[in-house]
Amino acid sequence: MALCLGHPTLGYYATRDPLGAAGDFTTAPEISQMFGELLGIWAAAIWQQMGSPEKVRLVELGPGRGTMMADMLRAARVLPPFRAALDVHLVETSPVLEQRQRETLATAGVALAWHQALEAVPDGPAIIVANEFFDALPVHQAVKSRQGWCERTVALDPDGTFVLATGPAETALAERVPEFWRVAPSGSVFEWRDAAPVEALARRVVHGGAALVIDYGHVDQGLGETLQAVRGHGFADPLATPGEADLTAHVDFSALAAAATAAGARVDGPVTQAAFLQRLGIVARAERLKAAAPQKAADVDAALARLLAPGKTGMGTLFKVLACADPALGPLPALSETDP
Repeated sequence: MALCLGHPTLGYYATRDPLGAAGDFTTAPEISQMFGELLGIWAAAIWQQMGSPEKVRLVELGPGRGTMMADMLRAARVLPPFRAALDVHLVETSPVLEQRQRETLATAGVALAWHQALEAVPDGPAIIVANEFFDALPVHQAVKSRQGWCERTVALDPDGTFVLATGPAETALAERVPEFWRVAPSGSVFEWRDAAPVEALARRVVHGGAALVIDYGHVDQGLGETLQAVRGHGFADPLATPGEADLTAHVDFSALAAAATAAGARVDGPVTQAAFLQRLGIVARAERLKAAAPQKAADVDAALARLLAPGKTGMGTLFKVLACADPALGPLPALSETDP
């Protein structure tokens, strides 16, 4: 998964802009400006909660085309001292997407810097946003066999075609699987990601700042596989065209929360994307946009419906929002069930 997505010359993200109608998928910032604008307002509220530091790093992980950051910065104009305090950093490994981001943000009017990893962002108070970032990080799978839990691997069959395979049963894998699933029937799959990326995120903000994670996934840990490939806005075989399709797996928000808590951060959420955006005022924002441009009212309504769509596959429910932060900040906006 890491090779197919991140190889420096052959990887999926290194060789294309995957977004939009001509690409393979569309993200929330590309659906409507409202998404990024509300995140910009959320970031401004966090800055005030931090005590309005003179300088704050605004960091985005996996910034796509730069659309969300552009919308966040436009919204930041409603609080000039916040915008003046911003030092923007974009963590991007794709040269193709970095170029798109530079074009999108060319007139942003704030200091901009690009990095290959979060660890390269300079120290200091930080507000970090990650939309559809963790779902693309490599996932591990363990499969229950009659002999015990085995790691799932990728192998070659005799004709050279990639196939899924399993290694030998390992005690270490059995210990990783939650105890109440160790008696699962043969063929069961348990999926997990390494905790290091979210631990690094939590450590970055635990002494000054907050990080917001928005992604599709589940709150309750369970058995089952979620690895999928997307190509041309449709599902594809994950093994069929290495480097030519997007590979993702659902985010386990309970595991994210546990890792961030273990790193010393305060954790708020997860809540559904619909609840988060509604608490930030997306319905009122939609009404203002329609009043300003009545000819675009149908487009605004369609975008709003898509971002808030209910059901197991609707973005409003499938996508979750979680924040980790400096414990000194207290409850974060729009992430508590008691928020209006």
